[in-house]
Amino acid sequence: MTVHFIGAGPGAADLLTIRATRLLAASPVCLYAGTYLDAAVLEHCPDGARLVDTQDLDLDGITAELVAAHERGEDVARLCSGDPSVYSAIAEQTRRLDAAGVPWDITPGIAAYAATAARLGRELTVPEVAQSVVLTRAQRDSTAMPSGESLEAFAATGATLVLHLAIRRARELADRLAEHYGADCPVAVAYR
Repeated sequence: MTVHFIGAGPGAADLLTIRATRLLAASPVCLYAGTYLDAAVLEHCPDGARLVDTQDLDLDGITAELVAAHERGEDVARLCSGDPSVYSAIAEQTRRLDAAGVPWDITPGIAAYAATAARLGRELTVPEVAQSVVLTRAQRDSTAMPSGESLEAFAATGATLVLHLAIRRARELADRLAEHYGADCPVAVAYR
């Protein structure tokens, strides 16, 4: 049996890929982060599926759920917010699954920044204004940012800056970045 890491996109049930909905429908176990997900996404799971909200589980608890499902011979849909390639902690989880001999695969999702741009009807690159997009996050209580990866350093390039996991600090970050981008710089704050 397989653990399917599935990008849940920005959390909307109708923004999942076709592959994601097929895997959800075929997996008797689904682990998801309830803080980032619209409950309607779980409607793609089969009736009677074991639904595990991971928001209060640490990595050991999540791994235990995945390994136990494998030992029962059950496929698992492991929903990741956004796309698994960005801020999903997938490396930590897959290393543990490899050590336990549990097979896994990855299904990409729609990145939140792409869904936000679509919702706004805008592109993130504009000729002669910004031709680069920096995907980053604002460090607070999580893993420290590497030296040289400060928001101010990214802002100094003039690139479009996409901040993940920063909604609780929007005013502070706007104030920090205004001197680099200017007060008339367009800003969007998105949630789901």
